Amino acid sequence: MQQILALWGALDLRRKLIVTVATAAMFAAILGLSTFGASPRMALLYAGLEPAAAGDVVKALDQQGVAYQVRGPSLWVDASRRDQLRMTLAAQGLPANGNAGYELLDNLSGFGTTTQMFDAMYWRAKEGELARTIAASPDIRSARVYIAPAKSQPFQKDVAPTASVMVTMRSGSIGPDQAKALRYLVASAVAGLQPANVVIVDSLAGLIAADGGTDASHAAADRAARLQQNVEALLQARVGPGKSVVAVNIETVTDRESIVQKTIDPNGRVAISTDTTDASNSSTDQGNAAVTVASNLPNGQANAPGNTSQSQSTNSRERTNYEVSTTQREVIRAPGTIKRLSVAVLVDGLTTTDAKGATVWEPRPATEIAALQDLVASAVGFDAKRGDVITIKSLPFQPVPVRGVGSDQPFLARLQADPMSLIQIALLALVALGLGLFVLRPVLTGARRTAASLPPPQPDAAVSPASERVLTGEIDDREEMPANLSLISSTGSPEDMPTDPVARLRRLIEQRQDETLAVLKTWVEDREERAS
Repeated sequence: MQQILALWGALDLRRKLIVTVATAAMFAAILGLSTFGASPRMALLYAGLEPAAAGDVVKALDQQGVAYQVRGPSLWVDASRRDQLRMTLAAQGLPANGNAGYELLDNLSGFGTTTQMFDAMYWRAKEGELARTIAASPDIRSARVYIAPAKSQPFQKDVAPTASVMVTMRSGSIGPDQAKALRYLVASAVAGLQPANVVIVDSLAGLIAADGGTDASHAAADRAARLQQNVEALLQARVGPGKSVVAVNIETVTDRESIVQKTIDPNGRVAISTDTTDASNSSTDQGNAAVTVASNLPNGQANAPGNTSQSQSTNSRERTNYEVSTTQREVIRAPGTIKRLSVAVLVDGLTTTDAKGATVWEPRPATEIAALQDLVASAVGFDAKRGDVITIKSLPFQPVPVRGVGSDQPFLARLQADPMSLIQIALLALVALGLGLFVLRPVLTGARRTAASLPPPQPDAAVSPASERVLTGEIDDREEMPANLSLISSTGSPEDMPTDPVARLRRLIEQRQDETLAVLKTWVEDREERAS
């Protein structure tokens, strides 16, 4: 304690003020860090809840006496209790899903419930259950389902139910396989509903077509993007990365067209049946004899041979049935068919160095451009009859200024550390630095100065006794010794002192070691003060 009081008394007013302020700041920082460290580290409990569901969660947290923070649409709690709170709230059915399911039917009573009320509640419950099932997918953020059941109408027949699904993905748009799965999921849950009658709408991509893709414009854009990637990869293998630019434009058919053709080929007849008819007819005429009694007798004159004539005829007919070859074709042109394809390619030229060392740009030769055009035509499916156009030009590229390369991940993510922990470490480092610079260093420096302070040296011209002379640390390299210079050491005589100043200083150091060390300490402290 006495040493501390002695050090404090050796300090001047300015240093005492600095030490007092630095000590107060240090204690304030330590108190703040203690308070900050004692406060719980908050972690995200739920985010993006509906207002009603968020209110139920907040009410449950208040009942349990849990400290929480509301940051916009998010709820934050102590990180050490986050998982436990999630399980506890889940056991209570919180947060409640906005889409109510079959639990709606539990509130219906047999009295006062009409058939229309029950049907409306039933379809609402089915929509909620389907929306829950769809939203359970990790890729889907939210979903809503609407079902239009088929109602029996007296003047309408074959009325089929329809349904529509609105989905919001966590990232990107819904894929073709997922859209197809949702159609079959909804169609299988509703009696009489066909997958073709289920409409899928994505909040980002819009209407999803029945074939799993988007509408015609989006399908054309996706197809153009794929063709562009294929052509760029093909060109980079030849001209190098960053030396080619590709633009693909696809004009698609937007109208739906159905064409029915029927062709009859007369030369392609085939006999399928043959009908042949043969007819034979014969007759006999005995003339015009008179009718008498004798003609009526068996052996009368009428039976005697007389004027008799006979006739015979034969008729033959043949009928053959042929089947004529007929071709019937129905062509249905759906929207999305490519009507015209245009591809524009810009490639950089060749850079060479001339004899003077200057950079010379030259366009690529025509043979290489023709080869690249053939490759691009094969990659995009070029069709001249369709009116496709491919244009390839070799032009100089403008240099792009480099603005610096940024990191793909933020600094805190690369450190893989908690930001709050880093802040605490930084504050502790600042406190330690301030303690060392403004408290310990002034105190130690003042103590060393007090212990090592020496009386100021006497002028060289004054003659003082040997007991009052002190070493100043300066070497007098003059050729002649002063006549009235007194000896510092009482041992020896002037004749024993060497004439060389360095040798003389060396002997004095050997004789006065304690004073020499004190002088050296004074030099070191003076240099530290000037440097600081």
